[in-house]
Amino acid sequence: MKKTIVVLIASVLLAGIHPVINGQAADTTLGWHKSGVFSLNMAQSSFTNWAAGGQNSVALNGLINLAGNYKTGMSAWDNALTIGYGKMLQKGNDLGWVKTDDRIDFQSKYGRKASEKWFYSGLMSFRTQMDNGYNYPDTENKISGLLSPAYLLFSVGMDYKPNPQFSMFLSPLTSKNTIVMDEQLSQDGAFGVEPGKKFRPELGAYANIAYKKDEIVKNVNFLTKLDLFTNYLKNPQNIDISWEALLVMKVNEYISATVNTHLLYDDDILIKIDEDFEGEPVLGKRAQFKEVIGVGFTYKFLK
Repeated sequence: MKKTIVVLIASVLLAGIHPVINGQAADTTLGWHKSGVFSLNMAQSSFTNWAAGGQNSVALNGLINLAGNYKTGMSAWDNALTIGYGKMLQKGNDLGWVKTDDRIDFQSKYGRKASEKWFYSGLMSFRTQMDNGYNYPDTENKISGLLSPAYLLFSVGMDYKPNPQFSMFLSPLTSKNTIVMDEQLSQDGAFGVEPGKKFRPELGAYANIAYKKDEIVKNVNFLTKLDLFTNYLKNPQNIDISWEALLVMKVNEYISATVNTHLLYDDDILIKIDEDFEGEPVLGKRAQFKEVIGVGFTYKFLK
């Protein structure tokens, strides 16, 4: 039931894009267009003689989105970098600071105009994290780390851009490469690599659909991105899905509230779902869902 609720929530929230990933503003002006969003959110709870109970906690979360896009009469080059990191400290346990967000995501896309709304395009993306990840409360055995995993993707295809808000990139020829540099995780065969290997190539088809809408209502912006990939050589009917969404609600020039969600399904990633009678983990394929809500300082620039 819990899994069903997660999937339903993800479907409603649509889970998220990086706000600058398509650089739509570059479609309306020639030359370079640069933009960025910096945000720092903090949450704090304190209880003293509180009859209803509760635990003191502090949470910090930072997000950086940068874009540099270039356009001429016949071509467009869009670049985006997103870095997110967050931690939480809760009194009453021995875990210390617990990671709540950790990602590095870079994408570069070049297109040459084929018609009014279509571009011949090539795309490269790279995604990883900065810090070790654990299946809390176990802090001895890490389950992820820097470049473990990392995903490197090269793709060629067509990009449909009917307006500055919408983009749909379709590719029949895509190389998706999974990297696991950590020795122990490599030996365990984590993230779909063969045990002992650090690199797993896949060849398949890829789609990237992105939408950005400023002022869906006053002072509220919405962005979303959907990535789909199918491996031609292994179980092509099983599609890898990454669906992200970001809702930004502006309070004033420097204060805003954000809701960031991410729905992820990868046929090659096994999740611990139970333990057997001997205490060994039971692994299975599951949809993953993450949500980060914050209120704090936000700074944007556009030029």
